[in-house]
Amino acid sequence: MTESQPTFPEDFNLADYFLFDRLREGLGTTVALRFGARSWTYAEVADRAHALARWLVDQGLPPEARVYTILDDIPPFAWSIFGILAAGGVLTMGNPGAPTGDLLHAAGYVKARVIITTPGVAAALAPGFAELPHLRTVLLVPDAATGDDPEVAPVVLGALRHHGVEIVALADAVAEGRRLERPLPRTRRDDLAVWLFTSGSTGRPKAAMHTHRDFAFNTEVYAKRTVGYRRGDVTVSVPRLFFGYATGTNLWFPFAVGATVGLWAGRPTVEGLIDAIARYRPTIVTNVPTMLGKLLDHDDALRAGGGAGLDLSCVRFHLSAGEALPPALLERFLARFGGQVYDGIGSAEMFHIYCSNRPGDVKPGSLGRVVDGYTLRVLPEDADGPGAPEVPRGEIGVLWVKGDSVSLGYYQDRDRSWKTFHGHWCRTGDLFRIDDDGYLWFSGRADDLFKVGGIFVAPLEVEECLLRHPAVSGAAVIGAPDGAEGLVKPKAFVVVRPDARGQLATEASRAALAAALQDHVKATLSKHKYPRWVVFVDELPKNDRGKVDKKLLAEREREARA
Repeated sequence: MTESQPTFPEDFNLADYFLFDRLREGLGTTVALRFGARSWTYAEVADRAHALARWLVDQGLPPEARVYTILDDIPPFAWSIFGILAAGGVLTMGNPGAPTGDLLHAAGYVKARVIITTPGVAAALAPGFAELPHLRTVLLVPDAATGDDPEVAPVVLGALRHHGVEIVALADAVAEGRRLERPLPRTRRDDLAVWLFTSGSTGRPKAAMHTHRDFAFNTEVYAKRTVGYRRGDVTVSVPRLFFGYATGTNLWFPFAVGATVGLWAGRPTVEGLIDAIARYRPTIVTNVPTMLGKLLDHDDALRAGGGAGLDLSCVRFHLSAGEALPPALLERFLARFGGQVYDGIGSAEMFHIYCSNRPGDVKPGSLGRVVDGYTLRVLPEDADGPGAPEVPRGEIGVLWVKGDSVSLGYYQDRDRSWKTFHGHWCRTGDLFRIDDDGYLWFSGRADDLFKVGGIFVAPLEVEECLLRHPAVSGAAVIGAPDGAEGLVKPKAFVVVRPDARGQLATEASRAALAAALQDHVKATLSKHKYPRWVVFVDELPKNDRGKVDKKLLAEREREARA
């Protein structure tokens, strides 16, 4: 039986929905966040978020002005974003490990009025402050490792005090905000709340603009009704909080039911995850297929050394999204560790997951069935609207999705918005088929994009990076399966310049050049984008229009593996 669609009042703010309503429910003393040995209750998180909101309003933050957070997974991430929302601002989020140029581009693109980040990131951004005419304030949060005090006021670096940008410690802003009595602005359910970044074919981010109701809608129909978040759960995440997948699963969803979030800072390594599981004993883990495979490999190594192996018995279920979960990997993982894994598909355009496996209903290899509240259609690739006839069941087409969490459009990109958003509907650009039982099966991208560790990689961006190396004259990048589990990673085919071909003379020199190219990409782009393999070729295959034939490269790759 289909449940009724959730509705929300005209006056509505996500900070109330996710946080302040927990106090009204009597959960103020419940632990909301854990970070190493320290913890913060819902009342303590709310106190900091309220104070920051009052400070931002007192500083003149206009309604719907963008605030750009560039933070690791530390507790101030939580009160920063709830403070922004309560103040009527628009939250945008960036990866603190991203190249400085990418962060500056994003800050300028969204016209950030305030940036919240660490001293290290701020120092790297400071030379570019002059190119951010809308920026007024930078709030600093300490670089805190798991277990450190994340609320100390960092020393404000003198080098940052220029270009008319005010530099303030977040802890000082919160302390001052506690003394203010400024009322917070009225917000409505359809006011802008969050701009989620999504990748495009050029690799430059686009901001999908969302309102307050979008996130509450998905929380109700997916987090609560489909996979079953509940009070008493403890959550941890492999993806970092700046990524909408984790913002939902490891902050907003648990907060919506009064659960507890376990945070751990730094890169998402298998060692870090194992430590977080041992420390917090989570019932829900936000995961990705790559990390599921690494947990198996780590367990193999422990057992080979005579150890007892990993203990994941506390985990009720893992969530998986962002890249294909091979059935063989799922089978191995469940046989080894037990529990459940619920694989699903979502997007920044729809905020979160709209089709998923779920308790008592898992079909390995599929992405499950549509989440109640959403509608899916698989249409021909050339369909120009959601009313086009569907392809027959079992045949491949482009997925269209309808639901109340759909974005208003891409900021400053009307042409792309018209192609993607059609009123209540979103054309995903993903190729799928739906079987006779209603289960969704991923069949690739309608363009060249592929995901690594749950994050899109634009091959053109990697190719352009490789072409900036002095030894490279041509490059093509495709996604290739890595190992027996079939997880996708970038593979580069490279044509070397004539004056550098001496570096291909021996196996050792070829290996050295390949490593140098990988290091070049790692140093320029986000590290997940570097090619795991570099193949040197005399020329790249071209199609009849003179373009590099990546389909042929992919076919050759499959034949070689076969």
